[in-house]
Amino acid sequence: MTFQQVFGYEPTVRYSAPGRVNLIGEHTDYNEGYVLPFAIDRRTTASIAPRTDRVLRVASAFDPESVVSLALDDLEPEAMSGWSAYVLGIAWALREQGADLSEKSGFDVFIESDVPVGAGLSSSAAIECGVALAFNDLWELGLDRKQLARVGQYSENHAVGAPTGIMDQSASLLGERDAVVFLDCRTLDTAVVDMALSANGLEVLVIDTRVEHAHATGGYKARRESCERGAQVLGVEALRDVTVDDLPRAAALLDDETFRRVRHVVTEDQRVLDTVRTLRGHGPRAIGELLVASHASMRDDFEISVPELDLAVTTAMANGAVGARMTGGGFGGAAIALVDAAQREAIGAAVTAAFAEAGYREPSVFTVHADQGARRDG
Repeated sequence: MTFQQVFGYEPTVRYSAPGRVNLIGEHTDYNEGYVLPFAIDRRTTASIAPRTDRVLRVASAFDPESVVSLALDDLEPEAMSGWSAYVLGIAWALREQGADLSEKSGFDVFIESDVPVGAGLSSSAAIECGVALAFNDLWELGLDRKQLARVGQYSENHAVGAPTGIMDQSASLLGERDAVVFLDCRTLDTAVVDMALSANGLEVLVIDTRVEHAHATGGYKARRESCERGAQVLGVEALRDVTVDDLPRAAALLDDETFRRVRHVVTEDQRVLDTVRTLRGHGPRAIGELLVASHASMRDDFEISVPELDLAVTTAMANGAVGARMTGGGFGGAAIALVDAAQREAIGAAVTAAFAEAGYREPSVFTVHADQGARRDG
């Protein structure tokens, strides 16, 4: 289905935004720590046309029979549900964050995407960021990209109901080609760090386990609550303020489970800083051990891995990957492996064979490249 097939006329403009892969720095974002994501060459496109009334109509290629309509005056989280909340919630969040929509007209919006859903590549933020950039431009609101990232996070937290941090939206809006975005989630200061993968003959292989996860429910929320509890007991604003040297004190004050959750976040923050220094000083071939240590921490301390993710990582490493780890919120989704381009096919085949032998669903294995952030396409 297309915009024209659903709405009966052609759109006037198209915006797109990428999904993201997080190279390292998992569950550190909502703890005001550090992350190192990059935008990928898998994108969500929002085709848009203005309306003469104050109604938003939203449809998508993945649910073409459902057209959701909501008046701008009726924008409230309880009026939104399902996938359309990722679009409608942006308009609501813009208003909640101070945009005056009282004289604005609505839009017809059609969403298409080749970002895999449920794979931990942030298909949700890709929708939010493409739509946020479009609404900001078309309504002439004048917000910059860091402000739009805040809008996207606010929408996901309060309209969708997923307690995520700001990493995904920042990567989708601020990403650049062949680079990672080093983001301080407390200050929103960013630095672009060259990955130099092609110059070193490397690629990022994504192994989508096809075990779907949902951030709005279950374990993600519990992990965030554990982090908040740990920070409160330790007397800090956020776990960002705890260092590796503070961990013995934390062990004495916290129960075992909360301590392990805290230890993951604290050591993961340090791994992000170490990865940035290593990329700048020694290049991408030197970061493998940091990626592997990150996965072990997520598996053992944060307990967000699943057997399929563990098998993907161990198989990739056993077949020559430079480094590998799960990526995303966990409880399913994807792993990434940093591999020699010449070994890409062999490593992918080995992982697929290992999944078959274990009786798991066949994974989807593909490469991604660092791409630019949200943009107007025409």
